[in-house]
Amino acid sequence: MKRAGFSSRLGGLLFTASLLAGCQSVIEQTYVPQVAPSSTPQIVDEVQKNDPRAQMGAREHPRIVASYGGEYKDAKTERLVARIAGALTAVSENPNQSYRITILNSPAINAFALPGGYLYVTRGLLALADDASEVAAVLSHEMAHVTANHGIERQQREEAEVIASRVVSEVLSSDLAGKQALARGKLRLAAFSRNQELQADVIGVRMLGEAGYDPYAAARFLDSMAAYARFSSVDPDADQSLDFLSSHPSAPQRVDLARRHARAFGPEGVGDRGRDYYLAGIDGLLYGDSPQEGYVRGQTFLHGKLGIRFDVPAGFQIDNKADAVLATGPGDIAIRFDGVADQQKRSLTDYIASGWVTGLQPDTIRPIDINGLEAATARASAERWDFDVTVIRIDTQIYRFLTAVPKGAASLEPTANVLRNTFRRMTPQEIAALKPLRIRIVVAKPGDTFATLSARMQGTDRKLDLFRMINALQMTSTITPGDKLKIISE
Repeated sequence: MKRAGFSSRLGGLLFTASLLAGCQSVIEQTYVPQVAPSSTPQIVDEVQKNDPRAQMGAREHPRIVASYGGEYKDAKTERLVARIAGALTAVSENPNQSYRITILNSPAINAFALPGGYLYVTRGLLALADDASEVAAVLSHEMAHVTANHGIERQQREEAEVIASRVVSEVLSSDLAGKQALARGKLRLAAFSRNQELQADVIGVRMLGEAGYDPYAAARFLDSMAAYARFSSVDPDADQSLDFLSSHPSAPQRVDLARRHARAFGPEGVGDRGRDYYLAGIDGLLYGDSPQEGYVRGQTFLHGKLGIRFDVPAGFQIDNKADAVLATGPGDIAIRFDGVADQQKRSLTDYIASGWVTGLQPDTIRPIDINGLEAATARASAERWDFDVTVIRIDTQIYRFLTAVPKGAASLEPTANVLRNTFRRMTPQEIAALKPLRIRIVVAKPGDTFATLSARMQGTDRKLDLFRMINALQMTSTITPGDKLKIISE
C-alpha cells in the first residue's frame, strides 16, 4: 500500500502540471534537425569504464522499475515487443548496439530511454497503441536517443544525484526517499532537450520506413496520445498526467515534422502496420491498475488485498499512483489518500498532532467513528489552501485522507464527507468478485455497432468514448463484420 511521506504543502504534489509546462513552451521555434547519430554509441560497459558519472542507466534501472510497479511479465507480450525491436535494430545506425527493453507494469502511457541501451515501455502504452507500427514508432524514437548518445550529453550537464535531489525538493516537498521521485517527478532522468527530441523524431521515422513499418505511425500515435491525454484529464485544457507527453511534448509542428519525413517513403498507406499480430500479442494484456495497487472503478477505489474501499464525489478523476491515490475535481479540489504502518497504537488524535501536518489547527482535532472504525479528523491551512485531514485505523495500519480546496472555498466539508461516509471494509463477497481488467480482442459480427460493442466495456462510465479511443476510431469510422477490435473487460 501507499506509504509516502505526507506534507501539508501539497500544492506541488497535487497540482504537478506547472512543473511539466516548461518543456512545451520552447517547441514553437523553428528547428532544422541535423541527423547525425553517433557512430560509437555508449553501451553499459563502456559507459562505466570511461565516465564514472555515466552509470546512470545501470544505477537508475531498479529505481525506475520499482517506481512503475515492477516489470510486466507475460511471455506473449514480451515476444511481441522483442519482434518489433529486432526489426528496428537491424536498420539502426548502430546495429551492434544492444538494448535492454523492459515492459513496465504501469497503466501510464509512457516510454523512455536511459544511457547504455535501457529502453522502457509501459503496458499502458501497449494497450493504447493500435498496431505494431505505432509501438515501433515509439521504440525507434527511444533507440534514436541511445544511438545519438543523448543520455550521455544530458548527464554531462547535470549529475544524477543533483537531479534526484531537485526532483524530491520540487515535486515532493518532503523527506520521502526518492524512489518514486527519480522516475515520476518530471522524469528528469529521461527528459531530453527540444533539439534532441526532434532529432530523435527524424531518426525514428527513418528507422520505421527502412524496417518496413508504416512511417506515418509516428505522427498517428502522437495524435492518439494527445487525444488520450485530453480524454483522461478532468480539465481538458490542463492535463496533469505524468505520461509520455509530459516529457515528449506534442505540438502541431512536431506532428507535421514526422509526416514530412514520412513522405520520403511514399504516400500514406505504405509500409506494414502489423495490426493482426499486434492485437494477438496484446490479447489478455492487463489494463489499468494491478491488484497490488488496488483498482479504480468509476468513482470508487477498491483494494482487495487490504479489504478497503471508498468513493470520490461525482465529477472527480481518480489517479492511482505508486505512492498515493490522488483525485482531482472541479474548482481546483484535490484529494490524497495513503497509508502508513502503525506499530505504536497511539491515539489518532495524538497522531494527527504529532507534527506531520503543517498549518494544523489544534482546536479542530476530534475523534470520530467511520462506519464502525476508529478515526479522527482536523483542519489545516497553508499558503493558498485549506485542508481537511482524516485518519482511520484498521489493525496495524493508519489510512490518511487529505482534502485540499482553495482557501475559503465552501466545498471542503462536502468533499471530505463523501470520503468519510463511504470508506469501509470490503465484504468477502466483494473481494472475491474483484478481478483485474484486461484488453480483450473481439471480432465484429453482423449487426455489431459502436453501441453494442462499447456496451461490453467495463471499468468506465464513458464506455463509448474509451472504446473509440483505444481503437483509434474517428467519428466517421464504421464497423464491418470481421473487424478486430479492442474492448476492456474482466
